Amino acid sequence: MQTSLSTNLDLPGYLLGGVMLLIVMIFHGALLLQIAKRYEVKTFLYLAEKQYSAVAVCFYVSVFCLFLVHIAEILIWGVVLYALKLIPALGQSILFGGSTYTAMGFMEDILPDGWKMLAVIIAFSGMFAFAWTASVMISMTKNFRQAYTKLHMKKLNIASEVIDRFE
Repeated sequence: MQTSLSTNLDLPGYLLGGVMLLIVMIFHGALLLQIAKRYEVKTFLYLAEKQYSAVAVCFYVSVFCLFLVHIAEILIWGVVLYALKLIPALGQSILFGGSTYTAMGFMEDILPDGWKMLAVIIAFSGMFAFAWTASVMISMTKNFRQAYTKLHMKKLNIASEVIDRFE
């Protein structure tokens, strides 16, 4: 059986992968910025009101929301793979999307010829998204650490004037 040049070069995989990578990164960025913005504003207010425990709750809720963004992106990849009939079962396509998005690779490559490169692009989308999420989480820890330290300073009966000066 003879295959076409576009199939041999995985051109369909590159084309769909490029478009999907752009869509997933826009989705990721929009949600990430919303979560980070809300976190910054809420924790700024909680710190001003000396509600240090509320900062911790806000931090962990925000981290869980970041996790949900990644789950949504895995679902997006899985649904697209299923909708285009590249993988016959929805559950299998979501599992494949998650396996490649996380770069864990616990599933074998089940994509048809001409689409094999799509697995690599899905992995790139996950790596980009995880790196972006990590950078946001690092910036989020500033307010979290500040609240944590101020709470412990308070438990040690350090004067309020000293605690208020801690940044």
